[in-house]
Amino acid sequence: MSLVITVENLGKKYLLSHQSQRQPYVALRDVIAEKTSAIGSRLLHPFDFSPVIRHPSHEEFWALKDVSFDIKQGEKIGIIGRNGAGKSTLLKILSRITEPTTGRVGIKGRVASLLEVGTGFHPELTGRENIFLNGAILGMTKVEIKRKFDEIVDFAEMEKFLDTPVKRYSSGMYVRLAFAVSAHLEAEILLLDEVLAVGDNQFQEKCLGKMENLNKQGGKTVLFVSHNLPAIRQFCSRALLLNAGEISIDTDAPAAIDYYLEHSKQKQNYESDVDNIIMNLPPDSAFKLRKICLNQNNRGVKHIVENGKPLEIVIHYDVLEKTTGLRVFIELYDNQENLLFRSFHDEDNDAVPIIRPGAYISKVIIPDNWLAPTTYYLRIQSGIFNERRCLPESALCIPLTVEHTGGYNRAYLGDTIRGKFAFLLDWSTEKAQ
Repeated sequence: MSLVITVENLGKKYLLSHQSQRQPYVALRDVIAEKTSAIGSRLLHPFDFSPVIRHPSHEEFWALKDVSFDIKQGEKIGIIGRNGAGKSTLLKILSRITEPTTGRVGIKGRVASLLEVGTGFHPELTGRENIFLNGAILGMTKVEIKRKFDEIVDFAEMEKFLDTPVKRYSSGMYVRLAFAVSAHLEAEILLLDEVLAVGDNQFQEKCLGKMENLNKQGGKTVLFVSHNLPAIRQFCSRALLLNAGEISIDTDAPAAIDYYLEHSKQKQNYESDVDNIIMNLPPDSAFKLRKICLNQNNRGVKHIVENGKPLEIVIHYDVLEKTTGLRVFIELYDNQENLLFRSFHDEDNDAVPIIRPGAYISKVIIPDNWLAPTTYYLRIQSGIFNERRCLPESALCIPLTVEHTGGYNRAYLGDTIRGKFAFLLDWSTEKAQ
């Protein structure tokens, strides 16, 4: 396959302005005082020729530094990395919205891009009018837009609101209409920046299906920036990991994601983080946490687990004095900090437990095929019934990424179809008489 994008030694520099530590405005008296002070200094020290040192008000910031890669026709490339890594800047340069400071970019083919919600939309115009406006901005002719108009409206499912000014649209409606226009442009290259960050699950699934069809049937090249790692893993064949404006790794998507999760500061090996937190926990008269283990015998990345295997959570702790109602429990949250469930170590007891001093180990198992493949946060907690928590409320929050390992009948993407849970329920089907 031929090369459609060539990036060589690409760099983008911005000048960051810094507010002076002095007052935000300068009066005439301040200018006069400063000049008078400078003249007085020269009179007192006539032979001092050292320059006056001033604190700079601007700082150079390189959003991209020495970035190089090639993309072949028909490739599906994911671009991942932390906020501020340079992902959006890279797409803006490839879209010719921003010029690079250094290096060069070679692009062969027509480019369609969806970089920000509502880009190319006029808020006072209706949805119908903005389809023609946005299409024209993307390079579509009026005849081409008319020919694809019904397909665009049908994909966006916006017919009811076509004659409503888009300033009254929600962000999700903006994205649906903008993506529909971009997806129907007869372009060879499609650039998408966080298109799945806004919109409901059904629309996200529809977008991914559309991109897959464009790639398979039309041979389109797709560059896809997203923090939705399950989407990158399933859709993209290759991924670039950007870190502080530089490419850390360029390889197949699953390997790039694993590398990112292992090396990201937000996704460090949880054991060292938990050990440090445990060492610095405030003392409690009744409870002392010692150790936490997640066991699944997976690839050794402790915060990445497979939904097809049970996950055992082991909590080591000391009870320091005889205590009534001491409970150890776990809490599972989604990435929006919504509590999904809470489970206590004594849930099968009817009476309030009395715990005597000593070392204890509590274990709990989350069954296989119970969690959908997405990102969660696991909190370890302890408390005394109807009295207090023994640990700070959010002291131990372990990132947990669940990956899909099932077969065809359980082939879903993230939480876009099944939600946060993936219970295997007993079904029966028989032919009606």
